[in-house]
Amino acid sequence: MKKNLSVPTKVAICLGAFSLCTDAARADFINDSHATIDARNMYMNRDFHNSGSLGPMRDWGQGFTLRLNSGFTEGVVGFGVDAIAQMGIRLDAGQRGSTTNLLVLDSDGKAENEWSEAGATAKMRFGKSQLSVGSLQPSLPVVMYNDTRLLATRYTGAMFTSKDIDNLNLTFGQLSKVNLRDSTDNKNMAYAYNGLSAGDFDFAGGSYNFTKDLAVSYYYGRLEEAYSQNFLGLTHAVEVSPGVKILTDLRYFHSDDEGRAVGGVIDNDFLNGMVTLDAKGHGISAGWQKLSGDGNFPFLAGADPYSVNLVTHNTFAKQNTKAWQLRYTYNFSAMGVPGLTFMTRYVQGRSIEVGNVSDGHEWERDMDIAYVIQSGPLKDLSLRWRNVSFRSGNGLTTDLDENRVILGYQIALW
Repeated sequence: MKKNLSVPTKVAICLGAFSLCTDAARADFINDSHATIDARNMYMNRDFHNSGSLGPMRDWGQGFTLRLNSGFTEGVVGFGVDAIAQMGIRLDAGQRGSTTNLLVLDSDGKAENEWSEAGATAKMRFGKSQLSVGSLQPSLPVVMYNDTRLLATRYTGAMFTSKDIDNLNLTFGQLSKVNLRDSTDNKNMAYAYNGLSAGDFDFAGGSYNFTKDLAVSYYYGRLEEAYSQNFLGLTHAVEVSPGVKILTDLRYFHSDDEGRAVGGVIDNDFLNGMVTLDAKGHGISAGWQKLSGDGNFPFLAGADPYSVNLVTHNTFAKQNTKAWQLRYTYNFSAMGVPGLTFMTRYVQGRSIEVGNVSDGHEWERDMDIAYVIQSGPLKDLSLRWRNVSFRSGNGLTTDLDENRVILGYQIALW
């Protein structure tokens, strides 16, 4: 693994960027700035059931993410800079070649003792529009960065956002490199299912709010030499009685091949959606999807697929997957216990096509209990326990049970 600069050196470089503004504009640049440290301690225990070569995998680590965000210089066009520095520390590790993706592994498959990285973003503001160039973490239907381990995925590129037209949010840009959640290197963009290097990723689109409760969106994404994708979405909320709402979330993708599909061609349609009844702390949801056509549902390496059936372990995005979900949540603040929440869900997929399997099936059951301390010296400290059971049929993949324990805390520096 390549030698990294020490974290203090990287932080000093990031802080030094704030001196780039002129003296006349420094007030807004500094006074509107803020800095935070996100601390995340995470333990993962993954137990495989039908694999003779994969034993239990138990990894434990501590992650720190420092974010520095400046304001903008004064004037019609304002300039600023953001910076991010990340560090991970191995607290314990299981066998070599672990597949938890929690820790960074060296060339021999052994977990590193510590690793660090940093990135910076130059930004320019004009009216309600902003251009950002450098380290990015977009959260869009065609590219959603992953933040489910110690450190989050980062991309390198340029992104333009605009809110100058009332009720309309526009976004477009290009990504050229990816830094994965368990890596310190910037890599070429790639298709998630085969990891083959591809060209740049271009994206564009936006969302429009007809009312505060009804919004539609369209986005386009194209990974050069891999795939192209169109997305349509609709979200709606209606209050049927005091304290009772029905929430609807519908999503549709059409994806085409650009030369690097796995096992053939990408030409598929992916319709998925969820309806939720939200009533006085209770949430009852029903979700459904139909993936039809050729190939798996494509998405970027380092990103998550934008699907209601993206759950703790599985994506339910293999070729021809039809799936349904039942989900229940409860917020204990309705019982006078603020900060305590509970979630459980069950997803079942069928008709899956992988290799020689033409009617595969798989299911996942998740349970999530979280508590955020509301007062005292440990205020805002969060504790979360995630439990997963995943099973597959027809030799699709490996069955497992998994537990994750996560402690999180954010420190505002200024």
